[in-house]
Amino acid sequence: MGDNMKTIEKIVGVALLILCIASGSALLKTDMVFFRWVMGLALGYVLSRSFFGFAGSINRAYRTGSTKLMRALMLMFVLSSILSASFLIFGDPTKYDLWVNPINAGLVIGGVLFGFGMSCSSCCATGTLTDLVTGLPRALITLLFFGIGVFVGFPIQAKADWVKKSLVSTATFPSGVFIPDWFGGNKRIEYIGAIAVTMVFAGIVIALSYLYEKKRKQSNTYTGVDTETVQEKLSDLDSARYKLLSGATYDRIFVKPWTLVEGAVILSVLFTLLMGVTKEGWGASTPFGFWFGRLLRVFGVSTDAITSFTNKPAGPFTMPFVENPMNMQNIGIVVGTLIYLLMAGMFTKVFTSGLKITPLDALVYALGGFAMGFGTRLSNGCNVGALYTPIANFSLSGWIFLIALVAGGMLGNAILKNVYRACVKK
Repeated sequence: MGDNMKTIEKIVGVALLILCIASGSALLKTDMVFFRWVMGLALGYVLSRSFFGFAGSINRAYRTGSTKLMRALMLMFVLSSILSASFLIFGDPTKYDLWVNPINAGLVIGGVLFGFGMSCSSCCATGTLTDLVTGLPRALITLLFFGIGVFVGFPIQAKADWVKKSLVSTATFPSGVFIPDWFGGNKRIEYIGAIAVTMVFAGIVIALSYLYEKKRKQSNTYTGVDTETVQEKLSDLDSARYKLLSGATYDRIFVKPWTLVEGAVILSVLFTLLMGVTKEGWGASTPFGFWFGRLLRVFGVSTDAITSFTNKPAGPFTMPFVENPMNMQNIGIVVGTLIYLLMAGMFTKVFTSGLKITPLDALVYALGGFAMGFGTRLSNGCNVGALYTPIANFSLSGWIFLIALVAGGMLGNAILKNVYRACVKK
């Protein structure tokens, strides 16, 4: 792609960023919807610029042997839990909508299904949103069937005791296990203890990740990830060549990828800001089911039939799309990804490279989307709603979900590898 095209993209990217902030401020009805919109823009930008994603933590490990992303996730979990504790330790945790999810069969089955789906679609819920810009056909198919999976799973999530009720619980949140309750009696001890537990669990995952990566290197099956190599090479600033007003400075500020560690730190800050303002965590998957319900209404399905089936109120299916804060946050993630690629002058190259898929690919993506969507209803969330937010909120359910997620992801990757190998032989 020529330099002129890259320059045009950069100008469009800057203009789009300004337009998104200005139009959002002027047109969105409430401060909370505007905040969610801006938060979505920021999340999409950071996720794409740091090549950060939840699905990649397992897919990269299986396919390349690299566990750098998994280790970065653990750093993010620890930082987020520490920052979350700074809110909780000075107040009543029940005043926050903490995602202390149930521990039951649904959590495990949902985690396995979600991990399996991630391997098929090479993305998760938030990854589907960012991939609408970087891999449109794959993301569209995944999103459609993800929404179907969520929609079909709504009744089970609403009625099934093996999804709703926790097998074990603690006093503060009977919905599940709130780790600070293990150290009851003194708030400082409770949260220091909970942070210590989070660090221990994260340390175990990091140690296992290093051992796994070492084994792959020793067996000569480690290939590494190209983007991770690029991130490390471009992370250092050459101060000897620094000029304030120059193309190099623009590239440093807006173009050069952030490292996985930088992405983890910034995402932790954004998560804490989100929690502090909204009093709840980061979720992404539930709106996909509402979007599918809206699609059904377009094709003539009545609102009464939809609400009767899903056990959900009519509002999310009928209210103006832009008045729903979660809708705007999710759309903001898509636009934030677009803004980064434009400002980096990479949009045309990245967008066109992800357009080609085969019929088998489409089938696999559909399966992956449905498995993830349905799995979120059993586990009461996706990678942000059942993994990241619960862990940052000191819920034991998040760590159990992680184990199920890894198992499902490894299983899915193994099956997928054999399927494509068999098709190639034919």
